[in-house]
Amino acid sequence: MRACLVAGPAAVASMGRVIALRALAFSGRALVIPLLPPFWLIRIAVAAVWLYEGLWCKLLGRERRQLQIVEAVPRWGSRLGAQFLKLLGAVEVAVALWALSGALPIACAAGQTVLLVALNAAGLLWARGLIHDPAGMVVKNFAFLVLVWVSASLPG
Repeated sequence: MRACLVAGPAAVASMGRVIALRALAFSGRALVIPLLPPFWLIRIAVAAVWLYEGLWCKLLGRERRQLQIVEAVPRWGSRLGAQFLKLLGAVEVAVALWALSGALPIACAAGQTVLLVALNAAGLLWARGLIHDPAGMVVKNFAFLVLVWVSASLPG
């Protein structure tokens, strides 16, 4: 304590936070890590992924492989793939705006989860050979969904 008094009030306040964090850690209660980025940044990160996938990759057609993947769906893929991809792009842009808004966050996260799991399952079922790294896709999307649910748990 003596070192804190010599260092000044800022050091005392810092020491108090450390003691409080340790007390919370030992009490078994949930602890928010001080390094958590601002809430708005987490929402922007989630929205940016959907905006990139929907606008850049699908609506603007910058990722041609996605059209090939959709066209691999039996029966209707070759006939309706391009139209479906545009519709999916519009849905993904809407999801980006919803995620950014913070409105109904649990419903938004659930919708994102269902959409992403369905897209991954369909891709693996019908177009596994066209997906550059199927296992990597699943791992990355799992990590993304963790961020989606972190975003849904944020206040306000």
